[in-house]
Amino acid sequence: MSNTSANAPAGRRIDALLDPGSFVELAGGVTSRSTDFNEGAAKEPSDGVITGYGLMDGRLVYIYSQNAAVMKGTVGEMHAKKIIHLYNMAMKMGAPVIGLIDSAGFRLTEATDVLEALSRLYYKMTMASGVIPQISAIFGTCGGGMAVAASLSDFVLMDKDNGRFFLNAPNAIPGKNEKECDLSKADFQSAKSGNVDYVGDESEVLGAIRQLVGFLPSNCEENDAFEECTDDLNRLVEVGGAADDPGIIAYHLADNNLFFETKKDYAKDMMTGFLRLGGMTVGVVANRKKVYGADGEVTDCIKGLTPFGCYKAASFVSFCDAFEIPVLTLSNVSGFHACEWAEQGLGRTSARLVSALANASVPKVNVITSELMGSPYSIMNSKALGADMVYAWEGAKVGMMDAEMAAKILNPDASADELKAKKAEYAEKLTGADAAYARGYVDAVIDPAQTRKYLVGAFDMLLSKKEDLPFKKHGTK
Repeated sequence: MSNTSANAPAGRRIDALLDPGSFVELAGGVTSRSTDFNEGAAKEPSDGVITGYGLMDGRLVYIYSQNAAVMKGTVGEMHAKKIIHLYNMAMKMGAPVIGLIDSAGFRLTEATDVLEALSRLYYKMTMASGVIPQISAIFGTCGGGMAVAASLSDFVLMDKDNGRFFLNAPNAIPGKNEKECDLSKADFQSAKSGNVDYVGDESEVLGAIRQLVGFLPSNCEENDAFEECTDDLNRLVEVGGAADDPGIIAYHLADNNLFFETKKDYAKDMMTGFLRLGGMTVGVVANRKKVYGADGEVTDCIKGLTPFGCYKAASFVSFCDAFEIPVLTLSNVSGFHACEWAEQGLGRTSARLVSALANASVPKVNVITSELMGSPYSIMNSKALGADMVYAWEGAKVGMMDAEMAAKILNPDASADELKAKKAEYAEKLTGADAAYARGYVDAVIDPAQTRKYLVGAFDMLLSKKEDLPFKKHGTK
């Protein structure tokens, strides 16, 4: 056992994160091999990073914590090799890797030795992707090559006060500087770039890591993230008035109202996160039209799918599929965001979302909460795209376009009274949930209050799902 408290704050973070007394340090005596520029005189055990394993709620995890108190946590050859060794162990045992990042950068005195070691780390992280969960938490500086390493993780969390994340330092970007706009800060990296999934103070970030790991399986072959459900499986939920903000829906649907949202501040037209239904972890992808504040007032209105939202959702679905986590979509969208910047990326990102959902072989359930109109119908987990079950709330609209607009297009010369009649006819025949139900595109039209009961039953039924996809190395989208 290692006395990690002697290595504060790196050790303090490990102690706060893991079950008490469970941490075992690995390679604690490793030092740098370099003797150039008189570096040998300053050699320190651990070489600026503490590596080891321990338990989190009784489950095995591997962890490294960069130690800013030793050579400012700079990355050298042996520093990187210690993390690579940790990955080798984690891959053999099938357990998550958690990186606590606080580093002043590369050790200049080790030059190509550290670059080669860092490349090996990138390779190892890429090979681990989809095999074991990888989580990075930024508590200090995470710049240059370490920013790439953090981005290779599945989830990135960041200390809102002390964290700094960048490839190029803010002062190195023409027309920008830290005083004007610090591009390395948590608010920019979470809301604008989408590189960060969660932001909070140090204690909040540590708590979020524990919560997130609890939702995730240890590896792609062994789903040990189930929990005994202590909530009523048939509990009625008050979600009918919250169709436009899926965060409220997810909160009410979840076992014991526990929902973990990822990338909350980024691409708000799309919501992603984890909840449990009947003790089973489920990944949620949902369209958002409105954001409500704590006082219940609308703080933001959103107009259609954006390229950022599609990319966010596609990446999340791919993660869920890799780790056999079922996917729930809450669909409520009537079009794409119409503007020049959105048009630049919507084609490729919407295609990527289609590809992610179509390729996902995990159980997939879609709930149409308010309306699903036009091309987004085909993108948001339709039955033809591979959804196993599709439900629609009573009163939901499903079709090509709004009935009034369709009536005007189909009957350009009709009077007002005739248009009114044509609108009602079109709505009844082609835009109601009952019309989609009659054609088999929707499996059931349900009372919103009973949504939890239907979802628990559906995912339980789909637990043994097996689906053979065409043989190929991988898709290109």
